[in-house]
This record gives sequence, C-alpha cells and structure tokens, in this order.
Amino acid sequence: MTTTPTEKPAAVPAPSGATRRALGPLQEVGEMIQLLGQVISSAVREPRGYWGDVRDQMFDTVKLCWVPMMFACVAFGFGAPGLQAGNIYLLFGIPERLGSFFVMASVREFAPWINAMVVAGVMGTAITADLGARRIREEIDAMEVLGIDPVRALILPRVIAVTLMTGLMDLFALAFGVLGGYLAALQLGASSAAFQANFFANATTTDIWASVLKTTLFGLIISVVCCYKGFRASGGPAGVGRAVNQAVVIAFAAIWSFNFVFTTILLGLAPEIQVYR
Repeated sequence: MTTTPTEKPAAVPAPSGATRRALGPLQEVGEMIQLLGQVISSAVREPRGYWGDVRDQMFDTVKLCWVPMMFACVAFGFGAPGLQAGNIYLLFGIPERLGSFFVMASVREFAPWINAMVVAGVMGTAITADLGARRIREEIDAMEVLGIDPVRALILPRVIAVTLMTGLMDLFALAFGVLGGYLAALQLGASSAAFQANFFANATTTDIWASVLKTTLFGLIISVVCCYKGFRASGGPAGVGRAVNQAVVIAFAAIWSFNFVFTTILLGLAPEIQVYR
C-alpha cells in the first residue's frame, strides 16, 4: 500500500513595507480603543482610589488652559466671525443680527473647537511628555515589576480629568466667544440690546447641551490619544519629542473628523435649530 506525502501548506508571504505602513495607523487606532476599554473597565470595576489624582489633574488642566483659551476665544470671536460676518450684515443694515449668527458660529462650532485645540496643545502635550519621560526612564516598567497597574495609576486619572474639564471649560469658551462677537458688533455700531435679544431668541437648550457633550467627547479623544502616544514612546528623548508631535497631529485630525460626524447627526436630529428667528 502506497501513501502519498502530505502537502505542506503554502507559506504566507510577509507583508511588504508599504502594507505595514498602511496598516500601521489602523493598528494604532485599535490599540487606542483597547486602551480606552482598559480605562473604562478599571474605573467601573473599582471606582475608588483615584479621585485624588483626578482632582489634581483637573486643577492642572484649568491652571494651564483657561487663560490661553479665554484670549483665543475672544480674539477669534472678534476677528473672524465677528468683524468679517458683521461687515456682511452691515451691508444690509442689520449688524444687530450678528447675535443670531453667533449661536451657530460660537456655540456650535468655533468655541468648542478652540477649547479642544488649546487643551490638546497645552495639556495634551504635557501628558504625552510626562508619560513618555516615565517610559524612557523605565519608571513604567518598574511599576509593572512591582505589580502596580500603570494604566490605572497614570492613565485613568488623566483621561477622566481631561474629559471632564474640557467639557466644563466649554461653558466659559462659549461665553468668551460670544463676548468677542459682542465687541465686534459694538465696533460696527450695532445696538447692544438688539445683539443680546437676537442671540437669546435663537439660542436653544439643544445648542448648549450638544456643544458641551461634543466638547466633552473632544476631551476624551485628546486624553486617550495623548496617553497612548506617551505610554508607547520609545527611542529616548528624541522619541518622546516625536510622540508629542504625533499626539497633537492625531488629536487634531480626530477632533476635526468627529466634529463633522457629530454636527451632521445633530442637525439631522434637530433641524429646527437651523431656523433663525
């Protein structure tokens, strides 16, 4: 009786360099989602023991971010949507209608966006640099050897603090952004009372809670991205610098993409907020 030799399975070719570069961003996105899952799981399973660190991180976020956020919102509100849109309204003799325009310009769009950009550029880079420095000094490796979960000890408080404070600071960003538009309206000769009346006639509860919710999710994206890049930093001080740059770029791109999706869904679910009164 003769037997035929078993055929060996064909070897799977190794992915090319171009393929690895193309799949690299997708792998990072998956690892970021996995890190977020670890953070949520740790926070829910044992919701005690980290709130002191959360409080300290929240204080650092406010201390570092509120001044640049305030100046950026006022200056941007005064310049871009304020004077530019105000000049268009002035052509039609209705500069007071700038108040209704700022419900869309400030509350829905640029105030949350500027707030998130400031948090990412100030607090996000600080988080990435801190975690990256701990990684290259092998502090995180030492914590793992000692049986301390670095995700719970280092990442969880930062994610919660940045997420909460980004959403809370949005309320101040909205106020400062509208203040910039108010100053622009006065500069163009509009009536102060008419500007306020037009703003509050068009502002809705949906606009406010959606703005705060969107900015809170911005903070979640920023914190996860920056913690991930710092936690995975390698290559010495130069590697930490690269991680900081990559964290800011990825956070900005993710925020812009998410903002488009969120605003599209919001306007689809609440079309009445697009009607100006």
